[in-house]
Amino acid sequence: MELRPIPSASPPAAASGEVLLRCDDLAPSLAFFVDELGFRIETIFPADDPQVATLSGHGLRLRLEPGRGDPGVLRLAGEPQVLTAPNGTRIEFVDPDPPIEVPPLKPEFVVTRAVDGPEAGAGRAGMLYRDLIPGRLGGRFIASHIAIPKGGPVADWVHFHKIRFQMIFCRRGWVRLVYEDQGPPFLMQAGDCVLQPPRIRHRVLESSPGLEVVELGCPALHETLADHGMSLPTGRLARDRDFGGQRFLHAVAAKTPWTPHGATGFEARETGMAKATAGLADARVIRPAGASGFQAPAHDGELFFGFLLEGSATLDHGGEALALGPADAFVIPAGEAWGLSAATADLELLEVMLPAGGSRV
Repeated sequence: MELRPIPSASPPAAASGEVLLRCDDLAPSLAFFVDELGFRIETIFPADDPQVATLSGHGLRLRLEPGRGDPGVLRLAGEPQVLTAPNGTRIEFVDPDPPIEVPPLKPEFVVTRAVDGPEAGAGRAGMLYRDLIPGRLGGRFIASHIAIPKGGPVADWVHFHKIRFQMIFCRRGWVRLVYEDQGPPFLMQAGDCVLQPPRIRHRVLESSPGLEVVELGCPALHETLADHGMSLPTGRLARDRDFGGQRFLHAVAAKTPWTPHGATGFEARETGMAKATAGLADARVIRPAGASGFQAPAHDGELFFGFLLEGSATLDHGGEALALGPADAFVIPAGEAWGLSAATADLELLEVMLPAGGSRV
């Protein structure tokens, strides 16, 4: 299948390209595309013995021509089925908006240290991504340590994600963001957290040099879709708008008090994510408040994820003592107890749990 520009004299003027499909016998294929698939004829020639035709439909422009290209494959929206045109073109009808597939969870104890590498790789819009859960727990979760070293305007566009859960926590610097129906652009600064509900349109506008964020999502493999028809901000403020059973959340660290973290001798800064997700997930930051460690009971949830924002500590798990430092991450499977010891006074640990309440100390 070949994609080639249309000469400027070819109608319609608004078209900028066409898909070339090989067709050595025009009549039966033309009847199939027009009568069966609903395309319409735009041009056909020569008049005395038609061999070439251009068609439009389903947002496409096709050129059927003998001896050039190959029959190709077309994907059209519709009830899932597969048809084959007389010229050999394969027509795949697909659901234009298939449901999210969340793979079965494959529990795993994970420790990812910043000093062990690998180095962050280039991702979307010039961002550098470091994988914090390399095995993805069977494809159910992804966690990334994302950096924008130089800062400045970000080459982003209005987009959204087909996800079950997604949050961003700012570790260093600041980033300017704008979200659908959430007012004007705002700054997310170090310590702040954002919940991005399913399908909410948003855009990253600019960042400080050295920006670092932690992003966690479910499922690990999910689509990012551009919305070229929407401009942000929308000029509308709808704080309580429901997006797939969740509400947008911007938790501001400077406005959130520290409160006792159970009887651990630590204290916690909550984010309010449990309420915003209707119990699907929760997130908080904990730090020492007179103690240097604690023992946590086994949880019964899908995920317990930890990321050291600052300081260091020893992770006690399964009879092992694992030294952790800044930007290290870990995952504790359900049914397995763990604890921290030798925590430095400057330790700050981000905890993310699914579901909310499944991993309380």
